[in-house]
Amino acid sequence: MTRLIEPEDDEMNRILSRKEEILPSSGFTASVMDAVRREAAAPPPIPFPWKRALPVLVAGGFVLVMVFVTLVVAIAQAIRSSATAQFSMSLPSMLAPIFALQGLQRNLGDAAGWSVLALLVAFVSAKLSMRLATGRA
Repeated sequence: MTRLIEPEDDEMNRILSRKEEILPSSGFTASVMDAVRREAAAPPPIPFPWKRALPVLVAGGFVLVMVFVTLVVAIAQAIRSSATAQFSMSLPSMLAPIFALQGLQRNLGDAAGWSVLALLVAFVSAKLSMRLATGRA
């Protein structure tokens, strides 16, 4: 099959086949050089304040480790107390789930207290960082 060359294709081929040197406009070169000079004159970016952030990161890591250890200890105590309540010979077997439920409620109350404290600390730290970031210290 022979493809017919349309007038638009012929014009495109003529434009692309020219051997002329393409030169940018004089305004383009000047604007690029102005942008390069502005970029070279700009001050360097502000470095991250690692001296201030490092203690916060260390404290945050310590808190995370303590939360993890507390969680593991609480789970171990809950398992131990439920196992003791289930296999206790002094309590009737029907009362064991009631005592396990009371321990669970106590653990949930402790967890709620720690959650409220964590939310309060997060709120205070966010407000403090926002205040320091805006410069209204």
